[in-house]
Amino acid sequence: MTIENQDDMNGVLNAGQVVAYVRDKMLSAIEPGITTMELDALGGSLLDRMGARSAPRITYDFPGSTCISVNEEAAHGIPGPRIIQAGDIVNVDVSAELDGYFADTGGTIVVPPISDVKARLCHATQLALDNAMHEARAGAPVNRIGHAIEQIAKTHGFQTVRNVGGHGIGRSLHEEPEGISGYFNRNDQRRLKLGQVIAIEPFLSTRSTHLIEAKDGWTLIAHPENLTAQFEHTVIVTRGAPIIATLSADAR
Repeated sequence: MTIENQDDMNGVLNAGQVVAYVRDKMLSAIEPGITTMELDALGGSLLDRMGARSAPRITYDFPGSTCISVNEEAAHGIPGPRIIQAGDIVNVDVSAELDGYFADTGGTIVVPPISDVKARLCHATQLALDNAMHEARAGAPVNRIGHAIEQIAKTHGFQTVRNVGGHGIGRSLHEEPEGISGYFNRNDQRRLKLGQVIAIEPFLSTRSTHLIEAKDGWTLIAHPENLTAQFEHTVIVTRGAPIIATLSADAR
């Protein structure tokens, strides 16, 4: 969607604050012994408390309130009986609808003890998101976002996952522009528009560039030994730095 008035602005920002709060609460609750189902129950109860609805549940009938992906799982992990262990790398992706507006966010942490490669992977992916957001300006080519992500991945010795990426958002979970790549696609001639609402979400990995759907029909995986990190913000495009709707409360 494109922001047309103050109601639109407030709607996206309010939805963004909700999913950011839930994301942070879920990430801080991760510890050895908790199941992904228990973690999802926390996220679902927080969304309910704030009057929001799980976007993947209402849009795709996803079997969970949030997506939780562990180790070899890269995205869209189904909450269930899986027990989180020390040393696991865990991604939480939270998207929701509030009063007709949608926002989407995600983050990745490593449960201590933290190996060097997992720490570097998370750091590089967060840096890739930060650099990509700097390119999200009105009139800029969409593919500059992917270029920024790819450059950080290469600098830090990681791969970019090529068949998942960012997307437009606002009045629904996935809108145009779809397929905001995490790599430089020279054939993408689209440009960002003033007021456009987009979700930027780099996926960096240790070895795989493509994901496949697991037998459960939802979870995206790659090589069994591959590790992936994802960080995501919903942003509003301006002529300067974008407005980040999904900042943590202490960063606003």
